[in-house]
Amino acid sequence: MKPADLKKILVAQGFEIYRTLGDRIILADRVRDNLIMDSGVAAVAGDPLKVQLTARSQSTDFPGEGQDALFDRARSIAQPLVDRGFAEVTTNVVPVHDPGDRTKTLDTWYEVEFQMEVASADDMVELLRYAMGLEKSAAH
Repeated sequence: MKPADLKKILVAQGFEIYRTLGDRIILADRVRDNLIMDSGVAAVAGDPLKVQLTARSQSTDFPGEGQDALFDRARSIAQPLVDRGFAEVTTNVVPVHDPGDRTKTLDTWYEVEFQMEVASADDMVELLRYAMGLEKSAAH
């Protein structure tokens, strides 16, 4: 399935699209009527179809903790996904720069991406709804 076809299915099922990056269609999380954000959940077009979720922890939320501990915090909030068959596919360290001065780093996110293959678009929709309801950011 191509990304354009998958986007049509997702919109018809009531999902809002945040952006498309290659074969990944990232779903939006509506924070307020006039504000949408990256939900951390994506549908991945292709054969097979996949559902992806990115869990994260932020270094400012856990001062003094090292990279391994921060990745472990992100993994721990994604445990319900692992229990359903999701697998860890990659980790990323993402610096959050000051928008007014790109030389300054305000925070660092430690992200762990999980994916699961699905057999059909219907299975994908069900799993996307489940993933959208999960916490995606570790908190104190």
